[in-house]
Amino acid sequence: MSTNRALLSFYTLFGLLLRDARAQCSTTITPTNSIQPSVASGYAAAVIATGLTAPRSLEIDSAGNLLVIESGLGLSNYILDDSGGLCLSLSSKETLIDDSDLNHGLALSQDGSTVYVSDTDKVYAYSYDATARSVNTNRTVLVSGMQGTDHTTRTILVPKHVENHIVVGRGSLSNIDDMALNEMTGISQVKAFDLSQIPSGGFDYSTSGTRLAWGVRNEVGIAEHPLDGGIWGVENSADQLVRAGVDVHATNPAEELNWFGYLNGTNVAQQGSNFGYPTCFTVWDQSILPNAGKLIVGNQFALDPTVSCLNYTSPRLAFHPHTAPLDMKFNDSGNTAWVSFHGSWNSPNPVGYYVAYVLFENGQPVEPSTSNASLNIVLANQDNSKCPDNCFRPAGMKIDGMGRLLVASDASGEIYIVQRTTATANSTANSTQSGGGTQTSSGSSSTTSAGSAALLGIDGTLIGAGLFGLVAIMFGMI
Repeated sequence: MSTNRALLSFYTLFGLLLRDARAQCSTTITPTNSIQPSVASGYAAAVIATGLTAPRSLEIDSAGNLLVIESGLGLSNYILDDSGGLCLSLSSKETLIDDSDLNHGLALSQDGSTVYVSDTDKVYAYSYDATARSVNTNRTVLVSGMQGTDHTTRTILVPKHVENHIVVGRGSLSNIDDMALNEMTGISQVKAFDLSQIPSGGFDYSTSGTRLAWGVRNEVGIAEHPLDGGIWGVENSADQLVRAGVDVHATNPAEELNWFGYLNGTNVAQQGSNFGYPTCFTVWDQSILPNAGKLIVGNQFALDPTVSCLNYTSPRLAFHPHTAPLDMKFNDSGNTAWVSFHGSWNSPNPVGYYVAYVLFENGQPVEPSTSNASLNIVLANQDNSKCPDNCFRPAGMKIDGMGRLLVASDASGEIYIVQRTTATANSTANSTQSGGGTQTSSGSSSTTSAGSAALLGIDGTLIGAGLFGLVAIMFGMI
C-alpha cells in the first residue's frame, strides 16, 4: 500500500471514528438532584456514575477496573465500560473490603499487587488480584497511632521515584491544635515510611518515619511530581480566625500549595521544616488584617501582630480561603497540577466546589508565591447557593491511561469525567462565587455533555480510543 493511500485510509477511518466517538454514547446519565455543572470552554464533562456512597479516593488497577473508597462503606471495585471519549459507565460492582471505618485513603503499590487503605488510626495493606477482583483478607498494619477527631482522613501516596515507600498525611485534632507545636506528637504532619523494613505491628506515626513537613494543619491532597519526584501537598487552613480582636475569617487565611522536597536524598530547605501552623497562617486579603503593615498575598501572619512568622516555611502558592482542596494530581508531563476544591462550610458565601489546574514549569508553579490568580477553573457549579448539600462537590481524582480526568463528588454520590475538546483551553468555568483573583469566576462555559468531545486528554494530547488506536498502529502512525 502506498504512503498516500495509507494516509488517506488512515484519515478516513480516523474521521469516522472521531464522529462515532462524539455520538456513540448508548446512555446519558443525568446529574443527581438537578445539579448543573459548568464546564470551561475547551473542555467537556459528563457524569459516568450516580448512586455511590460518599465516593472519595479513586484508583485504576492493572486490569483497568476502577477502585473507589466509599466513605463509611469500604473499598469497591467497578468495571469501567469504556466506549471512548466521554462514553464511560460503571458496572458489576464488587465489594473488595467491607469496612465502614475506611473513609478516604487509597493507593496501589507500584506493581499493582497491593492495595493500601486507611481509617482514622491506621494504614493497612491488602494483597490484591486485579484480574480476580479480590483481596486477601489477611491485612497488614503498616502505620498506626493516628487516632483522633476532627480531621480524620489519612491520605496515602505511593511515590514512583523511590521504591517501597508510602507517604502519609495526618491533620490536626481541632481547628487550632496546640499539640501540633510539639513535633514529637506527629500531629499536622506529612511523613514517609520505608516498607522494606516494617516493624512488628507497623510503624508508630508519631515516632517513626521520615518527616517531610510539620505545622501543616490538614494536608489532604498529596502528590509526586512525575519528572523530578518532588512531593507536594494542598492544605486546608483554619476557620474562624480573629486577629487582634478583629474577625478576619471571611477572606483569611488562604488555603495552601506546599512543597516538601524529595525522597531521593536531595536536600532542600523545605524538607522536614515547620510550615507555621498553629502559630502562623497565610494571607489572602491583607485589607482586613489589623496591623497588616507590608503583608501581601502569600505572606504569613500570626493572630497576635507582635509574633513573627519569619522562621516558618511559607507556602508556594495561596488559594482562596475555605475552598478546601482535597486532592492533587499531576499530568504525565508535569506541567499541570489538577486540584479538587471540596468547598466551604465557614464562608459568608459558598466558595470552592470546583476542579482547577495550576500550571507548572521545571518542577515549580509558573505563578509567584504572591499570586492570587494561579488557578484555572475547569469544572464548577453554575449556582453555588445550593451547596454544600445539593451540588457538585469534588473529592478524589484520577487521570486514566487515556489522559482523561475522573472526579468523585462525595456529597452527590457521583463520578464525573473531564476531557479536553481543543488543543488550547484557558477559559474558566462560570460559577456564582465571590472573592478575589481569577480563582473564582471568569471566562466562558459550556454545558456538561457526553459524547461531544474530540479525542484529546486533559493536557491536550491526542488519545486513542478503541479501533482508532489499532488503526493508527496498523498504519505506523503512532
